[in-house]
Amino acid sequence: MKLKKRSILNSQMGFTLIELMVVIVILGILIGIVAPRIMDEPGKAKQVKAKVQIKALESALKTYKLDNGGYPTTEQGLLALVEAPSTAKNWRKNGYLEKQALPRDPWDNDYIYLSPGVHGDFDIVSYGADGMPGGEDENQDINNWEIE
Repeated sequence: MKLKKRSILNSQMGFTLIELMVVIVILGILIGIVAPRIMDEPGKAKQVKAKVQIKALESALKTYKLDNGGYPTTEQGLLALVEAPSTAKNWRKNGYLEKQALPRDPWDNDYIYLSPGVHGDFDIVSYGADGMPGGEDENQDINNWEIE
């Protein structure tokens, strides 16, 4: 009786070649469907990161204005948030950004800052992946006046 049970157990252990091939084909199909969607996400993630950074810069600029009576000029730029310009009245000791460093956009470019801005008191722009004005998809400009 013991001999019979062992032979039954041994014959049921492991997978057959056909079973393994079916699993590999299923995995291949899933990768083929999912991979293109995942590959598109890094560009969108960078755009979201740029929007978050621009919102943080807007908040810092508003606090700067409360302390100093106005926004930094275009010439002073966003650097005025981390280094005190000569015209600052009540510049905060540690600046206006949490990390005390001016962020670059997710594509490693500087943010464009204009004050007074064309679309408001100030404009902050990231030119996207290509670093050039205009563009579509990942190259699309990200502008503070268009962020909700």
